Amino acid sequence: MSDGAAELEARLKAYEGRAAAVAGVGKDPVNEPMIRHWCEAMGDTNAAYTGPDAVAPPTMLQAWTMGGLSGHEGRSDAYDELLGLLDEAGCTSVVATDCEQEYLRPLRPGDEITFDAVIESVSERKTTKLGIGHFVTTRMDVRANGEPAGTHRFRILKYAPVRTRSKAARPRPVVNRDNAGFWEGVGRHQLLIQRCGGCGTLRFPWLPGCGACGSPEWDTVEASGEGTVYSYVVMHHPPFPAFDPPYAVGLIELAEGVRIVSNVIGVPYDKVRIGMPVRLRFERYDEELVLPVFRAGAEGGR
Repeated sequence: MSDGAAELEARLKAYEGRAAAVAGVGKDPVNEPMIRHWCEAMGDTNAAYTGPDAVAPPTMLQAWTMGGLSGHEGRSDAYDELLGLLDEAGCTSVVATDCEQEYLRPLRPGDEITFDAVIESVSERKTTKLGIGHFVTTRMDVRANGEPAGTHRFRILKYAPVRTRSKAARPRPVVNRDNAGFWEGVGRHQLLIQRCGGCGTLRFPWLPGCGACGSPEWDTVEASGEGTVYSYVVMHHPPFPAFDPPYAVGLIELAEGVRIVSNVIGVPYDKVRIGMPVRLRFERYDEELVLPVFRAGAEGGR
């Protein structure tokens, strides 16, 4: 490691343990409309999220802390300084890599949300397929009516993009013990949906347990490949080397009733429409990577 890189790493490490947000306040209390919108978007019909004794889905923990386009006033100077230091070092691009949540108590409509956040760690310099950079992890401690409600860890990679004449490799999906079977199916050109062994509910994406009845037992069914565009966005930024914006990313409702996020191909990005019929296709991007995509306006095929 060069003297300059070692000095930068030491300066970055000095930010560990410093506040990223202090005395943050959720812009809205926990409320039924946001719970309903979340459940509709996720296709989650768990009865625990409706009725007079409703609780919020635990995975909404971060949603109650988000500041929207106007942001939060509680964000610290230290966090902005850290990101600025990385920018000065050439790490001008950012990508979210993963998050971890711990739930300490259910959140109910009317709960007032407050939170603090700390810069938990800054990694040493890492070489990734996107470029050389540092992983920055923040930990947010969330409270409801002053009581600890949960912890949200959020990790980003601030990196200097790889400059290359040839097109960069497409990012690889994160494969873990909960979703390995799905990706094995994709390798065989099968789109597999989990089916609960207790109540028979279909679910996607893959999860270790059923959101409807809680059963850990499951098997799979193969999707027919028929679907419609439930919603979509057109991606313009950021311009990752492996992609050619603008392009359409759709939330596809399969004939089986579950939804999957994937690229919509076969028509120009500005011709994609909600309700458009699409057909599953497996697209090979290189020798190692095959992904499910959805073709509009033509037969999909495998």
